[in-house]
Amino acid sequence: MRFWLASVASKACRLAKILTPALAVLSLASAAFAQAGEVGGEANLKLPDLSQVTFLGVDGHKLLLIGILFCVLGLGFGLTIYTRLKNLPVHRAMREISELIYETCKTYLITQGKFLLILEAFIAVIIVLYFGVLLKFEAVRVVIILLFSLVGIAGSYGVAWFGIRVNTFANSRTAFAGLAGKPYPIYNIPLQAGMSIGMMLISVELLIMLFILLFVPRDYAGPCFIGFAIGESLGAAALRIAGGIFTKIADIGSDLMKIVFKIKEDDARNPGVIADCTGDNAGDSVGPSADGFETYGVTGVALITFILLAVKEPTVQVQLLVWIFVMRIAMLVSSAAAYFINGAIAKAKYGNALKMNFETPLTSLVWITSLVSIAVTYVISSTIVPDLGGDTSLWWKLASIISCGTLGGAVIPELVKVFTSTESRHVNEVVTSAKEGGASLGILSGFVAGNFSAYWLGLAMVALMSISYYFSTEGLGALMAAPAVFAFGLVAFGFLGMGPVTIAVDSYGPVTDNAQSVYELSLIEQVPNVKSELKRDFNMDVNFERAKDLLEENDGAGNTFKATAKPVLIGTAVVGATTMIFSIIMALTNGLTENVQNLSLLHAPFFLGLITGGAMIYWFTGASTQAVTTGAYRAVEFIKANIKLEGVEKASVADSKKVVEICTRYAQKGMFNIFLAVFFGTLAFAFVEPFFFIGYLISIAIFGLYQAIFMANAGAAWDNAKKIVEVTLKQKGTPLHDATVIGDTVGDPFKDTSSVAMNPVIKFTTLFGLLAVELAVKLTLDAGNNFTHLLAAGFFAVSVFFVYRSFYGMRIGTEGA
Repeated sequence: MRFWLASVASKACRLAKILTPALAVLSLASAAFAQAGEVGGEANLKLPDLSQVTFLGVDGHKLLLIGILFCVLGLGFGLTIYTRLKNLPVHRAMREISELIYETCKTYLITQGKFLLILEAFIAVIIVLYFGVLLKFEAVRVVIILLFSLVGIAGSYGVAWFGIRVNTFANSRTAFAGLAGKPYPIYNIPLQAGMSIGMMLISVELLIMLFILLFVPRDYAGPCFIGFAIGESLGAAALRIAGGIFTKIADIGSDLMKIVFKIKEDDARNPGVIADCTGDNAGDSVGPSADGFETYGVTGVALITFILLAVKEPTVQVQLLVWIFVMRIAMLVSSAAAYFINGAIAKAKYGNALKMNFETPLTSLVWITSLVSIAVTYVISSTIVPDLGGDTSLWWKLASIISCGTLGGAVIPELVKVFTSTESRHVNEVVTSAKEGGASLGILSGFVAGNFSAYWLGLAMVALMSISYYFSTEGLGALMAAPAVFAFGLVAFGFLGMGPVTIAVDSYGPVTDNAQSVYELSLIEQVPNVKSELKRDFNMDVNFERAKDLLEENDGAGNTFKATAKPVLIGTAVVGATTMIFSIIMALTNGLTENVQNLSLLHAPFFLGLITGGAMIYWFTGASTQAVTTGAYRAVEFIKANIKLEGVEKASVADSKKVVEICTRYAQKGMFNIFLAVFFGTLAFAFVEPFFFIGYLISIAIFGLYQAIFMANAGAAWDNAKKIVEVTLKQKGTPLHDATVIGDTVGDPFKDTSSVAMNPVIKFTTLFGLLAVELAVKLTLDAGNNFTHLLAAGFFAVSVFFVYRSFYGMRIGTEGA
């Protein structure tokens, strides 16, 4: 780790030399026109007085203060389950493995935290230049905005750490519960862990946003929301991308050993397995936790920004703001209620069963949460906004728009399962193809599944957004500009209405995956007199083969539900980005009164921006996959040279830590290049021309949506095809198994690196673009087009430099880059 940190420090110094001239020019230019008046937009948003409107006899400010109590209860819910999981019975051999996994996860997270602070420095420079130098905000105000950007990073980082700790408790407890041979406990423990993370995540996010809304001075709150959103977006992007690279390096390195040495899954002699388990948490727990935290927050900030920019009447602004936050609090309660309802049903049905379909209760949880949330939406809307701007019918229209998103949160997972479930025809087609055509035809069938899924999921999102658009035409236009954009934002809000449950079913996967690994790594079957020990200490009659079968089967359900959450999050990113892009449009067109004609294919820069966004998405896909490929090559190289299969029961801790170090090194190198290419690319395209940048943002959202859906579902299809061969067909070690393992390794960076990182990349680019484009507009007004274009060329050159490095500095055989 010291080697890596020294390497990063050296790179940072070299980078500073590259950037100092450009940033110095920008600083001097900003100082030169600092005497100019303030520009419009998000930086100068001022919240209305929430206490000026009463709801149920209580003013809005006091009503939302009550919401803090519900957030505290949500935190209590998460911590209670955390404590319960910690205290569940577990054999010492399994607990030792899960604690070793946690220790390696801690090392990874500490390294990531230091890395995040380096990345934050780049954001801080822009924040200081924009708010301090350009807008001449007083120093205290700039410091507060910087502080909230750090709060955003800390939030993403903190919930990610909590997620890892919960999951590493749950993985060993799930593995141990499997020894009893009953399916219900090994379903219930991962779900409890997921709900703990989901409730904690949403409660912390809501608590921070309520604090800004209620306690930060109203003229400071707008910029603080933007700073907070940028910070959490940066945190999520770094944790999601680096975690995705790490986990797939480890996964591929570990999986390929099954083919090379004909050893079993999670063989304790394989030094890559601990790294794989660490990666399951780094990629599939840290990433989604940070991503979900950021998604929930950024969508809220987008809606707040829209309301303040597009709604002119202060009373209506207050009504909508209070309504949205009361809805958020109610959704927290409805998710908890649905969890308990579904839990009672599942326990009654499966509590003593010897066989169960693990996907069934997870599916019912999603649907119960969706239906309860929709009912709550109508009740809360009729209570909080029965009369909005003199219209007594808008409450149910707004509720219907949100319900489109909430329904989508249940419908989209059902569509995903058509292409990714172990029971689906598409996944079975992958197996059938591989039987005769080997890895080649199996991979092609996975491509088919991914492409078909993009068609159906894309149409589903269009249908839901079309319904919301219809309702937006029924009276909302009298209260606000661009009501359709507000409707799209509310659809994203609805997607997240069942946030705790979405996170819970997503987090189910890494626990089930780790549980299977913990079982094997613990060598529980080889512990002397273990059966009598378990009978004496835990009153448990053990069936080892039954336990392994159940854990593997449950892992298939985990794979499926990991896949179902991804399109919901990416869909939210795209729909939410629409609302944020509107905020930029409002600033550029002076409230849709000027230059609206530039939002057209007839305006060449706008059209060129549409084309440019696609280029960036495809580069990002390649760069993130290249980091996985090179890192996996190094991991495989080390494992093959150091694996010992004779005379040892398990790999040495030193060798396992070396594989973790390789994964961390290449994850950080890949992330370093990717982040800086995106950062300077965003600055460059914002400085080229404002409407070029609008086209660019629209393009990365649309290209990113379909690329992410295709890759995520193709990868999940390959993953579960392997699971069918292992669990249903019992053909481990056969040529068919080898073929599906190869397909799975192809799908690994598809589903867990490139696709999932599209979400934070889109939102970070859009949020950071809010500052970048306003900075560019002001520069153009005061220093002229030539100077702005000169800066754009400089920023683009830096971006291309890191694009170049993302391949030529990362390719196999290149060291020290």
